[in-house]
Amino acid sequence: MKERLKKTNEIRTWYGDIPVYYRYTLGIAGERFFREIKENGRLMGTHCPKCGVTYLPPKIYCEDCHSHLDEWVVIPEEGSIHTYTILYEDLEGNKLENPIIAVFVTFQGAEGGLFHILEKAKPEEVYIGMPVVPIFKEKKDRKGDLKDILYFIPKE
Repeated sequence: MKERLKKTNEIRTWYGDIPVYYRYTLGIAGERFFREIKENGRLMGTHCPKCGVTYLPPKIYCEDCHSHLDEWVVIPEEGSIHTYTILYEDLEGNKLENPIIAVFVTFQGAEGGLFHILEKAKPEEVYIGMPVVPIFKEKKDRKGDLKDILYFIPKE
């Protein structure tokens, strides 16, 4: 199938495997973001000095003015629940023994946020705006991904 097709009705079917190899990267901003979580147990974002916007997750270009972002800032550890849902069933529809609280956490001064799990709270205790903090894995157990944050818990 090396010839060029000129009409859609000339399309043929390919049977068997197509040997495609690729490597997925996190990108420049994603690599540094996850390296900071792995090595330092902290959240970092990128800041646009022109617009004054700080992005979490970080970006390398500002969405508003399209400036290249190379200024990195530490995101405060305390966030707040922007929205949440409570899962009572697994993906197969089986009832969960303990409900899972899935949250979208935003951080003061940052545009965006992180989706994760909330622990050490009962479903009836969760509310929009609830202050939460991340709990990181032990440094020796971190791999450089979002699972290095075990979960969020309510701030005491």
